[in-house]
Amino acid sequence: MHVHAAQAGTGASRTTLVLRISMAATLAYVVVTFVAGLRAHSLALLSESGHNVSDFLALLLSFVAVYFQSRPADHTKTFGYQRAGVIAAFINAATLIAISLLIALEALHRLSSPVTVETKIMMIVAAAGVVMNGVIAALLWSVARDVNLRSAFLHMAGDTLSTAAVIAGGIGILLTGQNWIDPVLSLLIAAFIFWSSIGIVRETLNILLEGTPRGVSPQQIRSVMEAVEGVVNVHDLHVWCLGSYTRALSCHVTIADIPPSESVCILANLKDVLNGQFEIGHTTIQFEHIGCEPLEGCVAPPEEMAGRHVHRHGHAH
Repeated sequence: MHVHAAQAGTGASRTTLVLRISMAATLAYVVVTFVAGLRAHSLALLSESGHNVSDFLALLLSFVAVYFQSRPADHTKTFGYQRAGVIAAFINAATLIAISLLIALEALHRLSSPVTVETKIMMIVAAAGVVMNGVIAALLWSVARDVNLRSAFLHMAGDTLSTAAVIAGGIGILLTGQNWIDPVLSLLIAAFIFWSSIGIVRETLNILLEGTPRGVSPQQIRSVMEAVEGVVNVHDLHVWCLGSYTRALSCHVTIADIPPSESVCILANLKDVLNGQFEIGHTTIQFEHIGCEPLEGCVAPPEEMAGRHVHRHGHAH
Protein backbone atom coordinates (compact mmCIF):
# COMPACT_ATOMS: atom_id res chain seq x y z
CA MET A 1 0.00 0.00 0.00
CA HIS A 2 2.79 2.47 0.37
CA VAL A 3 5.15 3.75 -2.23
CA HIS A 4 8.48 4.54 -0.61
CA ALA A 5 11.35 2.56 -2.02
CA ALA A 6 12.49 0.12 0.62
CA GLN A 7 14.94 -1.93 -1.32
CA ALA A 8 17.07 -1.33 -4.37
CA GLY A 9 18.88 -3.59 -6.82
CA THR A 10 19.18 -7.17 -5.64
CA GLY A 11 17.25 -6.34 -2.46
CA ALA A 12 14.18 -5.29 -4.48
CA SER A 13 14.47 -8.38 -6.68
CA ARG A 14 14.60 -10.63 -3.63
CA THR A 15 11.58 -8.88 -2.12
CA THR A 16 9.61 -9.37 -5.35
CA LEU A 17 10.59 -13.05 -5.48
CA VAL A 18 9.55 -13.64 -1.86
CA LEU A 19 6.19 -11.97 -2.47
CA ARG A 20 5.55 -14.01 -5.61
CA ILE A 21 6.34 -17.28 -3.82
CA SER A 22 4.17 -16.24 -0.88
CA MET A 23 1.23 -15.32 -3.11
CA ALA A 24 1.44 -18.59 -5.06
CA ALA A 25 1.60 -20.69 -1.88
CA THR A 26 -1.24 -18.77 -0.24
CA LEU A 27 -3.49 -19.01 -3.29
CA ALA A 28 -2.89 -22.77 -3.49
CA TYR A 29 -3.76 -23.10 0.20
CA VAL A 30 -6.97 -21.11 -0.31
CA VAL A 31 -8.08 -23.64 -2.94
CA VAL A 32 -7.07 -26.62 -0.77
CA THR A 33 -8.85 -25.33 2.35
CA PHE A 34 -11.98 -24.50 0.38
CA VAL A 35 -12.21 -27.95 -1.24
CA ALA A 36 -11.27 -29.72 2.01
CA GLY A 37 -13.81 -27.64 3.93
CA LEU A 38 -16.57 -28.75 1.55
CA ARG A 39 -15.53 -32.41 1.77
CA ALA A 40 -15.13 -32.37 5.57
CA HIS A 41 -18.27 -30.24 6.12
CA SER A 42 -16.06 -27.99 8.22
CA LEU A 43 -17.17 -24.37 8.41
CA ALA A 44 -13.95 -23.59 10.29
CA LEU A 45 -11.93 -24.70 7.25
CA LEU A 46 -14.18 -22.72 4.92
CA SER A 47 -13.75 -19.71 7.20
CA GLU A 48 -10.00 -20.25 7.15
CA SER A 49 -10.16 -20.32 3.35
CA GLY A 50 -11.86 -16.93 3.41
CA HIS A 51 -9.34 -15.70 5.93
CA ASN A 52 -6.47 -16.76 3.68
CA VAL A 53 -8.05 -14.79 0.86
CA SER A 54 -7.28 -11.74 3.02
CA ASP A 55 -3.69 -13.02 3.31
CA PHE A 56 -3.42 -13.26 -0.46
CA LEU A 57 -4.85 -9.76 -0.90
CA ALA A 58 -2.46 -8.35 1.69
CA LEU A 59 0.49 -9.94 -0.11
CA LEU A 60 -0.85 -8.74 -3.47
CA LEU A 61 -1.11 -5.19 -2.16
CA SER A 62 2.47 -5.35 -0.95
CA PHE A 63 3.54 -6.66 -4.35
CA VAL A 64 1.64 -3.89 -6.13
CA ALA A 65 3.22 -1.34 -3.79
CA VAL A 66 6.70 -2.57 -4.69
CA TYR A 67 5.76 -2.15 -8.37
CA PHE A 68 4.16 1.28 -8.01
CA GLN A 69 6.98 2.64 -5.85
CA SER A 70 9.24 2.51 -8.90
CA ARG A 71 6.88 4.63 -11.01
CA PRO A 72 7.82 8.32 -10.99
CA ALA A 73 5.36 11.17 -10.67
CA ASP A 74 4.28 12.85 -13.89
CA HIS A 75 2.39 15.95 -14.97
CA THR A 76 -0.97 14.24 -14.44
CA LYS A 77 -0.03 12.48 -11.15
CA THR A 78 2.26 14.99 -9.45
CA PHE A 79 2.32 12.96 -6.23
CA GLY A 80 2.78 9.70 -8.11
CA TYR A 81 0.55 6.66 -7.58
CA GLN A 82 0.66 6.46 -3.81
CA ARG A 83 -3.10 6.16 -3.28
CA ALA A 84 -3.72 3.37 -5.78
CA GLY A 85 -2.86 0.81 -3.11
CA VAL A 86 -4.96 2.70 -0.56
CA ILE A 87 -8.04 2.49 -2.77
CA ALA A 88 -7.43 -1.22 -3.40
CA ALA A 89 -7.02 -1.82 0.33
CA PHE A 90 -10.32 -0.07 1.05
CA ILE A 91 -12.18 -2.19 -1.53
CA ASN A 92 -10.56 -5.41 -0.27
CA ALA A 93 -11.32 -4.62 3.36
CA ALA A 94 -14.95 -3.79 2.58
CA THR A 95 -15.25 -7.12 0.74
CA LEU A 96 -13.73 -9.00 3.68
CA ILE A 97 -16.24 -7.40 6.04
CA ALA A 98 -19.04 -8.82 3.87
CA ILE A 99 -17.33 -12.26 3.87
CA SER A 100 -16.97 -12.24 7.66
CA LEU A 101 -20.68 -11.43 8.08
CA LEU A 102 -21.65 -14.30 5.76
CA ILE A 103 -19.40 -16.69 7.72
CA ALA A 104 -20.99 -15.54 10.99
CA LEU A 105 -24.52 -16.06 9.64
CA GLU A 106 -23.69 -19.58 8.46
CA ALA A 107 -22.02 -20.37 11.80
CA LEU A 108 -25.14 -19.27 13.69
CA HIS A 109 -27.24 -21.47 11.40
CA ARG A 110 -24.98 -24.48 12.10
CA LEU A 111 -25.24 -23.91 15.83
CA SER A 112 -28.98 -24.49 15.54
CA SER A 113 -28.56 -27.32 13.00
CA PRO A 114 -25.24 -29.10 13.72
CA VAL A 115 -23.39 -30.87 10.89
CA THR A 116 -21.00 -33.81 11.39
CA VAL A 117 -17.42 -32.72 10.78
CA GLU A 118 -14.60 -34.88 9.34
CA THR A 119 -11.98 -33.94 11.91
CA LYS A 120 -9.06 -35.78 10.29
CA ILE A 121 -9.29 -33.83 7.03
CA MET A 122 -9.83 -30.65 9.03
CA MET A 123 -6.70 -31.18 11.13
CA ILE A 124 -4.44 -32.33 8.28
CA VAL A 125 -5.25 -29.29 6.15
CA ALA A 126 -4.93 -26.94 9.10
CA ALA A 127 -1.54 -28.44 9.99
CA ALA A 128 -0.37 -27.80 6.43
CA GLY A 129 -1.60 -24.23 6.85
CA VAL A 130 0.43 -23.71 10.01
CA VAL A 131 3.57 -24.85 8.19
CA MET A 132 2.84 -22.74 5.10
CA ASN A 133 1.95 -19.57 7.00
CA GLY A 134 4.95 -20.03 9.27
CA VAL A 135 7.35 -20.38 6.33
CA ILE A 136 5.86 -17.34 4.56
CA ALA A 137 6.09 -15.30 7.76
CA ALA A 138 9.77 -16.26 8.07
CA LEU A 139 10.44 -15.30 4.42
CA LEU A 140 8.70 -11.95 4.87
CA TRP A 141 10.64 -11.28 8.07
CA SER A 142 13.89 -11.74 6.13
CA VAL A 143 12.97 -8.88 3.75
CA ALA A 144 10.76 -6.77 6.03
CA ARG A 145 12.84 -3.60 6.03
CA ASP A 146 9.92 -1.22 5.55
CA VAL A 147 6.59 -0.81 7.29
CA ASN A 148 4.63 -2.17 4.33
CA LEU A 149 6.37 -5.55 4.41
CA ARG A 150 6.47 -5.66 8.21
CA SER A 151 2.68 -5.32 8.24
CA ALA A 152 2.44 -8.23 5.77
CA PHE A 153 4.68 -10.26 8.08
CA LEU A 154 2.46 -9.51 11.08
CA HIS A 155 -0.60 -10.50 9.04
CA MET A 156 0.89 -13.90 8.20
CA ALA A 157 2.22 -14.48 11.72
CA GLY A 158 -1.26 -13.83 13.12
CA ASP A 159 -2.77 -16.25 10.63
CA THR A 160 -0.34 -18.96 11.71
CA LEU A 161 -1.89 -18.70 15.16
CA SER A 162 -5.48 -18.69 13.85
CA THR A 163 -4.80 -21.81 11.75
CA ALA A 164 -3.38 -23.49 14.83
CA ALA A 165 -6.72 -22.73 16.49
CA VAL A 166 -8.46 -24.81 13.81
CA ILE A 167 -6.26 -27.77 14.77
CA ALA A 168 -7.20 -27.26 18.40
CA GLY A 169 -10.86 -27.27 17.36
CA GLY A 170 -10.38 -30.54 15.47
CA ILE A 171 -8.80 -32.12 18.52
CA GLY A 172 -11.69 -30.84 20.64
CA ILE A 173 -14.28 -32.39 18.31
CA LEU A 174 -12.30 -35.65 18.12
CA LEU A 175 -12.13 -35.95 21.91
CA THR A 176 -15.63 -34.77 22.81
CA GLY A 177 -17.69 -35.44 19.69
CA GLN A 178 -19.21 -31.97 20.03
CA ASN A 179 -19.64 -30.59 16.51
CA TRP A 180 -20.68 -27.16 17.81
CA ILE A 181 -16.97 -26.44 18.33
CA ASP A 182 -16.58 -25.99 14.55
CA PRO A 183 -19.12 -23.14 14.12
CA VAL A 184 -17.89 -21.47 17.31
CA LEU A 185 -14.36 -21.43 15.89
CA SER A 186 -15.84 -20.01 12.69
CA LEU A 187 -17.45 -17.19 14.66
CA LEU A 188 -14.10 -16.39 16.27
CA ILE A 189 -12.30 -16.38 12.91
CA ALA A 190 -15.07 -14.22 11.39
CA ALA A 191 -14.74 -11.78 14.29
CA PHE A 192 -10.98 -11.62 13.72
CA ILE A 193 -11.45 -10.92 9.98
CA PHE A 194 -14.11 -8.30 10.73
CA TRP A 195 -11.99 -6.52 13.35
CA SER A 196 -8.89 -6.46 11.15
CA SER A 197 -10.86 -5.23 8.13
CA ILE A 198 -12.58 -2.46 10.10
CA GLY A 199 -9.12 -1.17 11.07
CA ILE A 200 -8.05 -1.10 7.40
CA VAL A 201 -11.27 0.67 6.34
CA ARG A 202 -10.80 3.34 9.00
CA GLU A 203 -7.15 3.89 8.07
CA THR A 204 -7.78 4.07 4.32
CA LEU A 205 -10.78 6.40 4.71
CA ASN A 206 -8.68 8.69 6.86
CA ILE A 207 -6.04 8.83 4.11
CA LEU A 208 -8.56 9.34 1.30
CA LEU A 209 -10.26 12.12 3.28
CA GLU A 210 -6.84 13.67 3.96
CA GLY A 211 -7.23 13.33 7.69
CA THR A 212 -4.45 13.90 10.20
CA PRO A 213 -2.13 10.85 10.32
CA ARG A 214 -2.59 8.52 13.25
CA GLY A 215 -0.38 9.31 16.22
CA VAL A 216 0.23 12.88 15.05
CA SER A 217 -1.06 15.96 16.87
CA PRO A 218 -1.15 19.30 14.99
CA GLN A 219 -0.85 21.07 18.33
CA GLN A 220 2.33 19.17 19.15
CA ILE A 221 3.75 19.86 15.68
CA ARG A 222 3.02 23.57 16.10
CA SER A 223 4.72 23.64 19.51
CA VAL A 224 7.83 21.89 18.19
CA MET A 225 8.04 24.22 15.19
CA GLU A 226 7.60 27.33 17.32
CA ALA A 227 10.47 26.14 19.52
CA VAL A 228 12.85 26.43 16.54
CA GLU A 229 15.08 29.50 16.85
CA GLY A 230 13.83 32.37 14.71
CA VAL A 231 10.21 31.17 14.54
CA VAL A 232 7.71 33.58 16.05
CA ASN A 233 4.44 31.92 15.15
CA VAL A 234 3.04 28.98 13.17
CA HIS A 235 -0.49 29.10 11.72
CA ASP A 236 -2.65 27.78 8.87
CA LEU A 237 -1.12 24.38 9.62
CA HIS A 238 -2.28 21.35 7.63
CA VAL A 239 -0.88 17.83 7.88
CA TRP A 240 -2.11 14.78 5.94
CA CYS A 241 -1.06 11.51 4.31
CA LEU A 242 -0.21 11.25 0.63
CA GLY A 243 -0.20 7.46 0.96
CA SER A 244 -0.15 4.91 3.75
CA TYR A 245 3.19 6.05 5.13
CA THR A 246 3.98 9.31 3.33
CA ARG A 247 3.13 12.42 5.31
CA ALA A 248 2.86 15.97 4.04
CA LEU A 249 2.57 19.35 5.72
CA SER A 250 1.87 22.92 4.72
CA CYS A 251 1.80 25.98 6.95
CA HIS A 252 2.58 29.67 7.37
CA VAL A 253 5.50 30.61 9.64
CA THR A 254 5.99 34.10 11.02
CA ILE A 255 9.60 35.22 11.35
CA ALA A 256 11.42 38.52 11.90
CA ASP A 257 12.22 40.83 8.97
CA ILE A 258 15.54 39.21 8.08
CA PRO A 259 17.47 38.62 4.85
CA PRO A 260 16.52 35.53 2.81
CA SER A 261 19.97 34.04 3.45
CA GLU A 262 19.18 33.89 7.17
CA SER A 263 15.69 32.46 6.67
CA VAL A 264 17.21 29.51 4.79
CA CYS A 265 18.73 28.28 8.06
CA ILE A 266 15.34 28.50 9.80
CA LEU A 267 13.75 26.52 6.97
CA ALA A 268 16.44 23.82 7.20
CA ASN A 269 15.93 23.50 10.97
CA LEU A 270 12.17 23.25 10.55
CA LYS A 271 12.60 20.55 7.93
CA ASP A 272 14.93 18.58 10.21
CA VAL A 273 12.59 18.58 13.21
CA LEU A 274 9.54 17.70 11.12
CA ASN A 275 11.30 14.79 9.46
CA GLY A 276 13.10 13.61 12.57
CA GLN A 277 10.26 13.81 15.11
CA PHE A 278 7.15 13.30 12.97
CA GLU A 279 8.43 11.54 9.81
CA ILE A 280 7.03 14.32 7.66
CA GLY A 281 9.22 14.42 4.56
CA HIS A 282 7.15 16.56 2.18
CA THR A 283 6.70 20.10 3.48
CA THR A 284 5.56 23.41 2.02
CA ILE A 285 6.33 26.31 4.35
CA GLN A 286 5.49 29.94 3.65
CA PHE A 287 7.40 32.58 5.61
CA GLU A 288 5.68 35.78 6.70
CA HIS A 289 7.17 38.87 8.30
CA ILE A 290 6.40 39.73 11.89
CA GLY A 291 3.87 42.54 12.09
CA CYS A 292 1.88 41.31 9.08
CA GLU A 293 -1.69 40.10 9.25
CA PRO A 294 -3.62 37.72 6.98
CA LEU A 295 -5.83 39.40 4.36
CA GLU A 296 -7.76 37.26 1.89
CA GLY A 297 -4.95 34.76 1.55
CA CYS A 298 -2.22 37.42 1.38
CA VAL A 299 0.03 38.79 4.09
CA ALA A 300 -0.28 42.54 4.31
CA PRO A 301 1.47 44.99 6.63
CA PRO A 302 -1.55 46.88 7.98
CA GLU A 303 0.09 50.31 7.59
CA GLU A 304 1.10 49.81 3.95
CA MET A 305 -0.67 49.62 0.61
CA ALA A 306 -1.60 46.25 -0.85
CA GLY A 307 0.99 46.74 -3.57
CA ARG A 308 3.74 46.57 -0.99
CA HIS A 309 2.76 43.19 0.48
CA VAL A 310 5.71 41.03 1.37
CA HIS A 311 5.89 37.24 0.90
CA ARG A 312 8.67 34.79 1.33
CA HIS A 313 8.19 31.17 0.45
CA GLY A 314 10.21 28.24 1.63
CA HIS A 315 9.68 24.78 0.25
CA ALA A 316 11.24 21.71 1.83
CA HIS A 317 10.93 18.48 -0.10
